[in-house]
Amino acid sequence: MTGRIDSPSDSSINFATSLKSLVSRRKPKMAALHGADPITELITIYNELNSHIIIELDEEPSPLEFMRFVAKNTPFVVRGAAADWKATRTWTSGFLKSHLADETVNVAVTPAGNADAPTTYKDGSLVFAKPWEEDQPFPDFLDYVIRQEKRETENSEEIRYAQTQNDNLRNEYASLFSHVQQDIPFARIALEQESPDAINLWIGNSHSVTALHKDNYENLYVQVLGQKHFVLLPPHCQPCVNEQALRPAQYHRTQPREQNDDALELRLDVNDVNDDSGGNGAVPFATWDPDRPLENATAYSHLAEPVRVTLWPGDMLYLPCMWYHKVSQSCSPDDICVAVNYWYDMDFAGPLYPLSNFVRAANASSHNK
Repeated sequence: MTGRIDSPSDSSINFATSLKSLVSRRKPKMAALHGADPITELITIYNELNSHIIIELDEEPSPLEFMRFVAKNTPFVVRGAAADWKATRTWTSGFLKSHLADETVNVAVTPAGNADAPTTYKDGSLVFAKPWEEDQPFPDFLDYVIRQEKRETENSEEIRYAQTQNDNLRNEYASLFSHVQQDIPFARIALEQESPDAINLWIGNSHSVTALHKDNYENLYVQVLGQKHFVLLPPHCQPCVNEQALRPAQYHRTQPREQNDDALELRLDVNDVNDDSGGNGAVPFATWDPDRPLENATAYSHLAEPVRVTLWPGDMLYLPCMWYHKVSQSCSPDDICVAVNYWYDMDFAGPLYPLSNFVRAANASSHNK
């Protein structure tokens, strides 16, 4: 018998050659890190192997393709994925105001659009500031948001944002739920979850900014009106974000809204008022802002390479679990910004969660040396 047995194909040889070439190109940079601090090495090698430019798709992935992104914990955006949804085709400020004319909704109120954010307290310390929450007639809320975006209110007036993260689109805004998909099919099939844990509606203007934070959810985020501007960091960048245990506080109205729209006072939560240790209810939260990289920076902050992406109406972002994200927004010609997101529970099995905790512990240990 002539011929070779189990000889590699040309394609496998080409792949091996390409891989060898890739590794050889990586070696000099990785060798230069020999003996470097392990956290520096981790972040640097990740940056070498992963792009900080988001992957853009022109159609939704199959369940199998989606699971590959989940397995790699890698974000992507599908341009125009929701362009044919009823919400993206029909929602305007006028439609929403008419459709919800008789509804009362929960509104988050802050003096500077900084709900759930590190905020300087009157004693100079940083606290985790939660918004004042109150019910308002939806037409009144929407009119205020629009007037403020048009600069028809006083510059000092409070910022209002509909941002309840409690499955509000299937509860508080249930009359609008049929205008969006009941779930994201490729995520439902891939994650083997019959229904999202929560589907949330977000309505506000450009004055609201969501501080850098992370969630233990696989997040599919759909833009309906206006634009959202995301700044993303992977979970292993925890040493970059200057996470601190912040005492919880909340804004309170000191006068009725009808008398003074600007009467908000930040108060520590009752259980933390007399606790100088940081409080048993202290909230671990990022205090570094990638848009102000020199403020509150750590020894590792300069290593972070944020992924930045803007969502336009109809776009869908996959935001993997435990990725840090800061979100700002721009308004539509109707002077509002509207989005819907689908939260699917993350799978805590596998390496991601324990490795993220390991990085946090290693970072904390390095501070104690």
